[in-house]
Amino acid sequence: MAQLWGGRFTKETDQLVYNFNASITFDQKFYKQDIEGSIAHVTMLGKQGILTNEEAQDIIKTLKEIQSEVENGTLEISSEYEDIHSFVEATLIDRLGDTGKKLHTGRSRNDQVALDMRLYTRQEVMATDALLEELLNVLLRIMEENTETIMPGFTHLQKAQPITLAHHMGAYFEMFKRDRQRLRDIFERMNYCPLGSGALAGTTYPLDRDYTAELMGFYGPTLNSMDGVSDRDYLIEFLSALSTIMMHLSRFSEEVIIWNSNEYQFVEIDDAYSTGSSIMPQKKNPDIAELVRGKTGRVYGALVSLLTTMKGIPLAYNKDMQEDKELSFDAMDTAKGCIALFTGMLDTMKFNQEVMRNSSKNGFTNATDAADYLVNHGVPFRDAHGIVGQIVLYCIDKNMAIDDMSLEELKAISPVFEEDIYDAISMETCVNKRLTIGAPGKEAMEKVIALEKEYLAKNHGSDWLKQ
Repeated sequence: MAQLWGGRFTKETDQLVYNFNASITFDQKFYKQDIEGSIAHVTMLGKQGILTNEEAQDIIKTLKEIQSEVENGTLEISSEYEDIHSFVEATLIDRLGDTGKKLHTGRSRNDQVALDMRLYTRQEVMATDALLEELLNVLLRIMEENTETIMPGFTHLQKAQPITLAHHMGAYFEMFKRDRQRLRDIFERMNYCPLGSGALAGTTYPLDRDYTAELMGFYGPTLNSMDGVSDRDYLIEFLSALSTIMMHLSRFSEEVIIWNSNEYQFVEIDDAYSTGSSIMPQKKNPDIAELVRGKTGRVYGALVSLLTTMKGIPLAYNKDMQEDKELSFDAMDTAKGCIALFTGMLDTMKFNQEVMRNSSKNGFTNATDAADYLVNHGVPFRDAHGIVGQIVLYCIDKNMAIDDMSLEELKAISPVFEEDIYDAISMETCVNKRLTIGAPGKEAMEKVIALEKEYLAKNHGSDWLKQ
């Protein structure tokens, strides 16, 4: 068992205890971050004269070699080491001898792991943001192409009023846009460097924490060393944001599943994003949407787990905090995979526009507009509501849409109706006369689409990180 802290101990750790304590099986995931942090630390030690320039350069050169060899497969991260920090440092010492032993000067594993986790999480925040941007671009394309594609809008899963597919997609655009904004907020709060906090009380070495922070792209150092080593609320925030993203994806997936059913047939999912049945040859299952919906609980679990872990931990570092990694790594990978696959599914999905339009017509989604017609002709709203209710009952009995009723049939229920009722309750009129910003009318939607394009142009890639 390779340990770097054995001087205090006269007896080897029991193997079961060692295995229980070790984190190498999962924290090896951030070997890059560990080496990046070590290079920044050693660069600063050299600048401050704590190490000679030659010592600093030898360590940096060897650390880069270790990273390169891990990446090309010539150096394997061994489970004989307790954690990734021990592996990197022991490998360095094996190659440089006493010079390698100076790597850890002025540093604790507590601030080292705090840095690694923060660097890794920061990278994941940006990667998730990039995937959400791709999803938003797909949504915007669908919106632009479907400002006149009429479909039913729902409340309580009941057909309510006619909208457009552009309007429906626009609702999800807003959700995922807010998700990106949450990621930006998290980045702004978390982008401070804990390295130099030591075990909990800093160090007597003359470290330049501002310089180290600058080398790694942080805004500056954390301002309290105890908080620096024990803070994981940025990770809780990120898991919360991922849970919200997954909730939005799950809602969207539920709709895709419903729309894909034989009863709706609003969409056809591309063969690449669906599967068949082992026994029923007619089946085409929306597996990606179902898996996204199912994996949402997995991400929620990581959030609840970390909240529960952190709730009873006194300052500063405690070993419980090692539990911040496994489920968090899984949640990050799960969320990214779900966003990417959902984006591909949505991008290749076909929308059955005529089916959507007919569904609006046959679902009495223009009933509210028929009532508005009566109100505009002097009928009190409550009376108009009752009259249209009678019309709906009549249509259900006759298995027809309101649009299909003759003027005589309409007048038999209310003499107020005239020929212009048909224009007033046409699907196009019902949608396009709703012109307030945020409504489904084509003119209103085109204004919103222009605003969304402007938003994407201003928030492209990681450009926002430089603002």
